[in-house]
Amino acid sequence: MFWRSVVGKLWGTILLLVCFVLLVLTVLLVEFFENFQIETVENDLTKVAKQIVSVTNDHSNAIDVLQISSELIGDETKMLVLHDEEIVFSSLRDVNNQITPQFLKEDRDLLKVFTDEKIVKKEMLLPASSKDEEKVSAIVVGIPLELNGERDEVFLVQSLESMEEAIQSTTRFILLAAGVAIILTTIFAFFLSTRINAPLRKMREAALAVARGKFDTKIPVLTQDEIGELAIAFSQMAKQLKYNMTALSEEKEHLASILSSMADGVITFSKNGTILEVNPPAERFLQGVYFEKGFSPEGSKNVPQVLMNLFDESERQGKEQIGEITLQGHHWGLIVSPLYSNDGTIRGAVAVIRDITDERRMDKLRTDFIANVSHELRTPISMLQGYSEALVDDIAGNEEDKKEMSRIIYDESLRMGRLVNDLLDLARLESGNMRLRYEQVELMSYLTRITSKFQVIAKEKDIKLSVDLEDTKIEWDFDPDRIEQVLTNLIDNAIRHTLKGGSVEVGQRKSDRGGLIIYVKDTGSGIPEEDLPFVFERFYKADKARTRGRSGTGLGLSIAKNIIDAHEGYMSVNSRLNEGTMFSFVLPMRQKSK
Repeated sequence: MFWRSVVGKLWGTILLLVCFVLLVLTVLLVEFFENFQIETVENDLTKVAKQIVSVTNDHSNAIDVLQISSELIGDETKMLVLHDEEIVFSSLRDVNNQITPQFLKEDRDLLKVFTDEKIVKKEMLLPASSKDEEKVSAIVVGIPLELNGERDEVFLVQSLESMEEAIQSTTRFILLAAGVAIILTTIFAFFLSTRINAPLRKMREAALAVARGKFDTKIPVLTQDEIGELAIAFSQMAKQLKYNMTALSEEKEHLASILSSMADGVITFSKNGTILEVNPPAERFLQGVYFEKGFSPEGSKNVPQVLMNLFDESERQGKEQIGEITLQGHHWGLIVSPLYSNDGTIRGAVAVIRDITDERRMDKLRTDFIANVSHELRTPISMLQGYSEALVDDIAGNEEDKKEMSRIIYDESLRMGRLVNDLLDLARLESGNMRLRYEQVELMSYLTRITSKFQVIAKEKDIKLSVDLEDTKIEWDFDPDRIEQVLTNLIDNAIRHTLKGGSVEVGQRKSDRGGLIIYVKDTGSGIPEEDLPFVFERFYKADKARTRGRSGTGLGLSIAKNIIDAHEGYMSVNSRLNEGTMFSFVLPMRQKSK
């Protein structure tokens, strides 16, 4: 809108100011000219009246003097001479209808001529000679006169019509001059406003461009005045703003990269519990919380109550608080630290969330490992101690008993040796220090050789032990000694848990992804479903009474799984109770280095 623009406001302000000045000036000039004209007429009439009185007093024929004087003063000025309210001389027409002695005496100012013998100047309205005419404005000057030794009064009357015409003409001239001044002022105001508004408009367009993110926008400097300096300052501001925005953007991206790459979850939230920032690990934590609470995480911006409780505690104590929570089988460690504003008040908090499930699992495994090792070593040590004491105390009555005790001590020492060796192998595998020796192995002869070692035991238990290969000519790269250790453990377990008349099958087939699958399948007692997820853990035994043959250490399957993991493969188990079990492992095709 025009009046809201700088041009409209500046033009309107200048125009109003000029109009106000011209109006005041016009009124003062008109008033001045009017007063000046009236004062001039009054002074002239008074001077003329005094001259008439002086000349009349010097001549004996007063009427002739008055007649000549009335002709000399002109038609515009009329003269009236009174004596005791009688008209001695008059140059007015229809004097009786216009000015009468009574009319003059009714005026308080003119009455002073009759009573106080003073000279009186008076502006007044003359009475109309008829109803159709309007009253006439005139100047009346009264002055005392002594004529033939008697006191008379001389009144000079001059109409103001000519003066009013002069005043109107002057007023029209002043108004014309004012109109011209207003037009010139308007042109000047528009010119000035345009000169001011043009750079301001460019700065407005540049400001809008900067607001849209175009920080390279430059403003041309058209003048060297304050507006030019403002344009230069605006350009510098846009340049500095671009630098700051770029720095903030880089800092934000840097912070976002740090947060997204952190293994720990980070959540920042305000004092009222509204989530402000969250990284991917923290999102997984929130999903677990929302799922357990029974509502969808989409659109939720409120921090979980467990974090708010820690925040309230940190706000009371003024320091970070540590907590822990378990969700969906995961253990989470929580650290909440308050965030402070510039004035020292707490405006929110940052929560660091760490998944400590592996740490808790490792603690449990460590505890279980100590318990299992203690359990496994307790029996052979007890037997070694007992039979050793029997030999020392010479309890054995004959040589045969002594040999039997010595054989038991030897077997238990071998069992302890196997347990220690298995623990060492498992430690090397888990630490990654065991080096694999890859060879190209012809699978048919390899599996036949391994199974032949168990044929005698299988025949004794009336168990059918067979080899079934999908491809009898296949060759594969792996460490034959380590894979033989795996197959030996699997076949031994299968034969041990298979009843008389059952079968154990060692086979091979190709996987859909190009890997090699080797499996050991039996028709034995099977493994309970609740025990399947734990069969590869150290010392885990499905038999809760822990009744195992003296040859087992409880580490075979754990070692086997670590060997397969070292080959970058994976091992799995499928079983049905009282129907049988199948252990299988996949060996990927080895990429030979160039």
